[in-house]
Amino acid sequence: MTTDTSSTPAASTGHAFWLVLLAAAGTFALTMGVRQTMGLFLGPLNTATGLGLAQISLAFAFGQLFWGVTQPFAGIMADRVGTGRVLLAGVLLVTLGTFLTPWMTSTAGLILAIGILAAGGAGMAGPAVLMAASSRLVAPERRGLASGIVNAGGSMGQFLMAPLAGALLVGMGWANAMQVMAVCVLLALPAAFVLRGHARQMSDPGKAAIGTGAAIRTALRDRSYLLLAAGFFVCGFHVAFLATHLPGVIAACGLPVAFGAWSLALLGLFNVVGSVAIGWAIGRWRMKSLLSLIYAVRALAVLLFLLAPKTGPVVLVFAAVMGLTFLSTVPPTAGLVVKFFGLSNMATLFGLVMLTHQVGGFFGAWLGGQVFEATGQYDIVWIIDIALAVAAALLHLPIRERPVARMAAA
Repeated sequence: MTTDTSSTPAASTGHAFWLVLLAAAGTFALTMGVRQTMGLFLGPLNTATGLGLAQISLAFAFGQLFWGVTQPFAGIMADRVGTGRVLLAGVLLVTLGTFLTPWMTSTAGLILAIGILAAGGAGMAGPAVLMAASSRLVAPERRGLASGIVNAGGSMGQFLMAPLAGALLVGMGWANAMQVMAVCVLLALPAAFVLRGHARQMSDPGKAAIGTGAAIRTALRDRSYLLLAAGFFVCGFHVAFLATHLPGVIAACGLPVAFGAWSLALLGLFNVVGSVAIGWAIGRWRMKSLLSLIYAVRALAVLLFLLAPKTGPVVLVFAAVMGLTFLSTVPPTAGLVVKFFGLSNMATLFGLVMLTHQVGGFFGAWLGGQVFEATGQYDIVWIIDIALAVAAALLHLPIRERPVARMAAA
């Protein structure tokens, strides 16, 4: 296999900076937008296949898990052979898996299409690769802002594509709607050219890049890195439960389906605000403190939602508040990985943290379906979510924001 060795200097000013962000954020918008609207198809899939909510939730849960499993390997490939090739393969796999889903009538088929092809492709074109590429291609002082904007791209995709998916679902049926959404992902293909190259071409000044295996071993022995990964597990649980089951939560409250679509859209819209704001805040406050604050806000918001009457305005306000924290954990988490280990293995090491995020996502998506089938409500999952959010807020406090000794020595 040949290595992508094209020169990719840092895009620190002008249109080059915004071109990099457009490519990375646009890719994340399309892949995330499609993935995060799949909750709207949960009911139609159940009706069409007759498999039951628990079985279909299992396929969605595998999607959460495989999205995470893919990212460290995608990061290794991006660090070694270039971002462009990895993104190209990822976009094509998302399109293929999503397009094939309506033809799958068994649990195994849904796991293949949703849980392996589409989710694996989205992992290859996901935040581990995109954050590493944007960090490599922008000046160091603009990395916080860049990571916030790239992360906001995923949320903007959700905001724009959730109403589109809802309208297509009503206008042309769920199967055709899903396949139209699949074709939309192909719009991300030009980003593979813009973001080509890899981090080994641009090691941090004065630091020699260490091998992938040595970097992973060093990371897995570092207490701060492990605490960061544990907190991200909680984020995955929370995000996957909301993305998969929030429309079901709203339907169980007796509200029209439109509230489910708009709740997903508001999650995306307000996460744009949260992501850009957190990207700005990274340069002003400690990243571990920002993460503790985000998890504490989540715990409080869910508690208030449980106690409030479940009216239309209440669920939309709840979606907006949760949107502010929905994926705003990603920029400071990525920023801490860079601070700990530098750029040369960032895609790999952030990919491992994303894996823990998606293990949490597996349990969030799967447990929601299991609890609802057993009890007819989601309250138990909400209570678990509050407890996990409080734990995550506390876990980030002991993190030490400084380069890991072995990486600094290198």
